[in-house]
Amino acid sequence: MTPPVVHSLREQIREHIVEGIVSGRWKPGERIVERRIAVELEVSQTPVREALRELETLRLIESAPNKGVRVRNLSAADLEEIYPVRAGLEQIAAELAAPRLAADCTALEPHVAALWEADRSEDGTAQVRHTVGFHRELVRAAGNSVLLHTWESLGIEVFTALSIRWLGTVQKSYAEEHEALVEAFRSQDPEIGLLVKRHVLGCAPRA
Repeated sequence: MTPPVVHSLREQIREHIVEGIVSGRWKPGERIVERRIAVELEVSQTPVREALRELETLRLIESAPNKGVRVRNLSAADLEEIYPVRAGLEQIAAELAAPRLAADCTALEPHVAALWEADRSEDGTAQVRHTVGFHRELVRAAGNSVLLHTWESLGIEVFTALSIRWLGTVQKSYAEEHEALVEAFRSQDPEIGLLVKRHVLGCAPRA
């Protein structure tokens, strides 16, 4: 049985802020008040400040002297920038992971099953969660901690959610596309790295 994932306080606060931005609670250009979040979540301002600093690194928010922290006005072009980098990383991951996933794709299969249900119910939140979960397991299967850390640092979940919810980026079938990748791993397709790269680039929003 897989143990539950325990998130740090900073990570929980970060997720709270991200969900607020994605859902429209804080709109582009709007100020995010550190003290207000601390009071709302009943925490000190230190972990809130740490979470905001991390989100600034991801370019989701921006700060300026005497102006505080605000949600960045992200354009389709801003969101699109991440995809070539992500595609390159996932191409390498797919090539490294290919022998392992050819023998055992069980880490990917639950996400594909969940995506079929998410597609049927048009559940955008589940589509984001399981799309990202699928790709995280793919990268993890490469067995390279530097690669995984670099991939994680891109803020994939945040930008996938923003691409879908802000720009209406919708794939033909999330489940169908990811099931095709599973089949390619199982059949030991020699072009698996390029297939994954093309898949990721095909998910990018268009400026």
